[in-house]
Amino acid sequence: MVELSDAGAGSFCRAFGGDTLNTALYLARLGVEISYVTALGDDPLSGMMLSAWSAEGINIDEVVRLPGRLPGLYMIERDTLGERSFLYWRDRAPAREFFELVDDLALERLAHFDWLYLSGITLSLYSDRGRARLIELLTKARFNGGLVAFDGNYRPRGWSDAATARRVFENLLPYVDLALPTFDDEQLLFGDSDADSCAERLRAAGIAEIVVKMGPRGCIVYSEGNRIEVLLDAVLQPVDTTAAGDSFNAGYLAARITGASVVEAARAGHRLAGAVIQWPGAVIPRDAMPVHLIMKGTIA
Repeated sequence: MVELSDAGAGSFCRAFGGDTLNTALYLARLGVEISYVTALGDDPLSGMMLSAWSAEGINIDEVVRLPGRLPGLYMIERDTLGERSFLYWRDRAPAREFFELVDDLALERLAHFDWLYLSGITLSLYSDRGRARLIELLTKARFNGGLVAFDGNYRPRGWSDAATARRVFENLLPYVDLALPTFDDEQLLFGDSDADSCAERLRAAGIAEIVVKMGPRGCIVYSEGNRIEVLLDAVLQPVDTTAAGDSFNAGYLAARITGASVVEAARAGHRLAGAVIQWPGAVIPRDAMPVHLIMKGTIA
């Protein structure tokens, strides 16, 4: 979507964002070969988005463009502690119709990706038919040896009601290999009492690796029967918490893809998120990216 963030004195900065796009962008900056999959219009703003994504190293071959349509837009408002709230204009965003627009050949290509990453906001966009096609895609991808990562990222405004969101989430969870929930979101939707009850619910759905993000309290990783708490190196005063979870997910995924342990991956996620919250907006300057982020592989 088009992102507008308050720059003070009645001015706004324009950028391009969205939760899965933020994660894709940071993955690309960390050296992961990444494609972004969505639908846009044929307008100048959509063209500018594609150019910006390509400049970041994101492959845009799987983006569908719909003539005569405009992308979604959101505005970020921040309080004095850097916590953000959002206003959305996205009811007619082409991304909502992705699974009605895309052909079977494109879905077959996606079914051979190593990883597919999506969020609860992704789920909130689609119709029941679109979600059914998404489940078919995830089923084929996992059959082909691919893995699925999911961040619940529950936002009530995107859903008709909480019961619908719970039903859609529960239908998806059996197809997930790595869950990256934020505890506050999961508690709001499912009423989990603590991180352990959240993880137990996700484990019961068959998810093998779970990272429960808890903001300044760090995260807890559940993998191979182990429960590991990974604290922050330092608690920072945020300028803007936009994309904190999205960037954590990118740091964690990039580390795991390059062979890091779950603890190393969680630390990488914390470091990247810690850098991101020191800047306004979802995307920080390239030269603000943390160095030595990933402990293994070739990612710097």
